[in-house]
Amino acid sequence: MYAVIFRATLKKLDQEYTQKAQRMRELALNEYGCIEFIANTEGDQELAISYWPDKESIRAWKNNPEHLSAQQKGKTLWYQDYQVEIVEVLHKYQG
Repeated sequence: MYAVIFRATLKKLDQEYTQKAQRMRELALNEYGCIEFIANTEGDQELAISYWPDKESIRAWKNNPEHLSAQQKGKTLWYQDYQVEIVEVLHKYQG
């Protein structure tokens, strides 16, 4: 299993952002094999972590045309800066 960690400094959020973020989450979960998607915003910082079964699913999701369009808007309108990390989950513990 893999996790994609997305961290961003927000520039400007609007109604379109809210709708697009919801759509991207639904698309990832329903069409690209995303196992879980968690996002939180505090002040001007956003953190989203999504879990995936394999790197191929992540790559397919990254290259989805609708997601590519959202990425471009993020770069120009919504985010001051961002970073993405893809990590392999080695252990998972639950209580």
